[in-house]
Amino acid sequence: MNQKNMRFKGIFFFIILITLISCNKKAAYIINDGQVYGTFYHIVYQSPGAKDFHEKIKNNFDEYTMSFSPFEEKSIISKINNNEPVIPDSYFVNCFNLAQEISYVTDGAFDITVAPMVNAWGFGFRNKENITDGLIDSLKAITGFRKVKHMNGYVIKDNPEIMLDMSAIAKGYTCDLIGEFLADKGCENYMVEIGGEVVARGVNAKGKTWSIGISEPIDDNLFGSTELNAIVQLPDKAMATSGNYRNFYKEDGVKYAHTIDPKTGYPVQHSLLSATVMADNCATADAFATAFMVLGLEKGIELANQIPEIEVYFIYADESGSNQVYNSDNFKRILTN
Repeated sequence: MNQKNMRFKGIFFFIILITLISCNKKAAYIINDGQVYGTFYHIVYQSPGAKDFHEKIKNNFDEYTMSFSPFEEKSIISKINNNEPVIPDSYFVNCFNLAQEISYVTDGAFDITVAPMVNAWGFGFRNKENITDGLIDSLKAITGFRKVKHMNGYVIKDNPEIMLDMSAIAKGYTCDLIGEFLADKGCENYMVEIGGEVVARGVNAKGKTWSIGISEPIDDNLFGSTELNAIVQLPDKAMATSGNYRNFYKEDGVKYAHTIDPKTGYPVQHSLLSATVMADNCATADAFATAFMVLGLEKGIELANQIPEIEVYFIYADESGSNQVYNSDNFKRILTN
């Protein structure tokens, strides 16, 4: 189980779309839906000549899966985890390098080696009775982004037991790749959403900026929240959220997120329930959203203010348990409510 799945990342965005198929073939909007990486995707684009690229998009997904999916025995990441010799492709290398860069910027709050810790705690911390300081110390020995590097064409691990999991950045990176594919095909207006990560360019079928909803964290909702906390107009940007309606638990009346800190090996103890990040590319937004869920509200705000390339929208619980919001100045400009 990966870090992001452990935090029940899920689909946090409700895409506010009313797609009108024009009679004018040049203005047609195509809708492609399906599954990839164990989650759902929703892609809408204005296609020149009404051409449907779904088959090619699915082929692209198959290619990306063979780079990033730990559930594919022959994927690049599986071979690395199994200590088999493999030269990573450009997709993996580019994503890996960005992941490492963001790990340095966040001082390890984002870490693609954290999976063994997450797995040890189990889904919803169900294994917490089995956790000991000794176990955490042993897991720390095989956790840490500084213990892996890309050298001479290979990914080198300091310890063969180190396991990589790119899911906290790969969905966002894949959104970027599909967006680039559509742009190369002459699509100027499109929206790509994979498991809640979104890339939007141009306008929707109504000629307006793409509208994206951020859902409200709600207690005990097992089937997904339909209540929106905010709606934004996404202006040629990417956006990702970490955390959702099932991503927290209550202890002594206080809400805490189901998030493991890679540096300590223990659950975080702060009130941040979800982190939404807007950036120029979705891989960056994806990774920083993950990092902020580790850092918490105060440290998250401090770091976000140091990075002009991103804007943030944080939902957190106050002392009474009520949900509150912090958003950066430029994020306020795209809010519609």
